[in-house]
Amino acid sequence: MAEWLKRSVAKGETSQQNEKVAETVANILRDIRERGDEAVHELSRKFDNFARDDYRLSQAEIDRCIDTLSRTDRDDIRFAQAQVRNFAQKQRSAILDLEVETLPGVVLGHKNIPVNAAGCYVPGGKYPLLASAHMSVITARVAGVPTVISAAPPFEGKPAPAIVAAQHMAGADEIYCLGGIQAIASMAYGTVGMPSVDMVVGARQCLRGRGQTTDFRHRRHRSAGRPHRDPCHRR
Repeated sequence: MAEWLKRSVAKGETSQQNEKVAETVANILRDIRERGDEAVHELSRKFDNFARDDYRLSQAEIDRCIDTLSRTDRDDIRFAQAQVRNFAQKQRSAILDLEVETLPGVVLGHKNIPVNAAGCYVPGGKYPLLASAHMSVITARVAGVPTVISAAPPFEGKPAPAIVAAQHMAGADEIYCLGGIQAIASMAYGTVGMPSVDMVVGARQCLRGRGQTTDFRHRRHRSAGRPHRDPCHRR
């Protein structure tokens, strides 16, 4: 006998839910903009039941996370990242600058200039998306972004070892144990010690996806679901 695991929601109900989510996210972003660090700490306690004075992980914390992984796990991460890095490098080499003198004294062209700072959001929870670390941090590095920070939510009250390892091995300059919309807003607005980045990348998902595309007109957003999304301005 067939068992329904999930049923579709009526179109009208979906629209109402989307409007409610958008309103909720807009209110949260406004609160973070206005109250800064205080609001971020409150949201972390509310959504993740997680509190600490500094969400940035120390090198000692990063090392402990890596040490908890088996050799096979670390080798798997290295293998996956090598594939992403290799393809990203091939893609970057195909993106060429152009300068041509079309008439005497008339020079036209374009340059591919990396943004100054990129923020990479890596979803966590029961099913951590390590690929988000590979495909966001590594591609930013290959693109030549000078500063690359990353954030991922805690799992069971502490940093998730595999995600932390993936972020570090991919080359993130700073790693934060902070999740959800509060992490994305912190990267965009520059709260809780994070630098204000020029671009936020990461997998879209409900509240987080709304946070990445709502009210960040001064920031660029890209979904890092595929390695071809290099964090470069094309000029």
